[in-house]
Amino acid sequence: MANESDDPNDPRIDEPYVFRPARFTPAVFIPAHPPPPAHGQAPPSANPSQQPAQMAAETRQDGGWARPLARVGEEIVAWMKTVVSAAVYATLIVTFGFQVARVEGESMIPTLENQDRLIVNKAVYRIHDPQVGDVVMLYYPEEPDKSFVKRVVAEENDTIRSDNGHVYRNEVLLNDDFIPENNRSYDSWGPYVVKKGYYFVMGDHRNNSSDSRTWGEVPKKYIIGKVQIRWWPLDHAKIF
Repeated sequence: MANESDDPNDPRIDEPYVFRPARFTPAVFIPAHPPPPAHGQAPPSANPSQQPAQMAAETRQDGGWARPLARVGEEIVAWMKTVVSAAVYATLIVTFGFQVARVEGESMIPTLENQDRLIVNKAVYRIHDPQVGDVVMLYYPEEPDKSFVKRVVAEENDTIRSDNGHVYRNEVLLNDDFIPENNRSYDSWGPYVVKKGYYFVMGDHRNNSSDSRTWGEVPKKYIIGKVQIRWWPLDHAKIF
């Protein structure tokens, strides 16, 4: 095929046709997924946003979540041990050591008021016997499911009597200067000799107290403990 040209001076006129083959660039196939990495080489991540998920998956595979869960479990077990230990200690303290009590009534005025909160020392009388003058919590001999708070005024083998409200122990007048005039009684009774293993108790509010003058002496086994502290109300807290 000849070159077409209308110009008679065109040098390409009358040139023979030379066949020149077309040049083609070979296509390169790019796979949708990258090829597997070489041995020992970590695969690249096509999407950086997938890296946290990949790391989380690797953490799960490596047991990374198991360790925090194990620590939580250990903390729960330790907490439960603490609670159980505290409950055991509280039970031992209440059973053998101390007891919280509340005053109901006015038989111990002015020493104790109605609704005062007390801490009773139950261990002290395991060491020694109750002493005259101690304020004690005891089981009511006629109804042992009830408890009273009274003051010990005589112990075993003592002779106790009252003359017009003045109480004598072994013929020695008890000091009752702390009792207001309007709380005194003017009764006379006795003399009584306190039996072995028993105690004679009275309320400080002498004319408004049910005590050994009415229901007799109290066996030592009925004395729960010594009133050690009045902790409420706070502004009247006191150690006895």
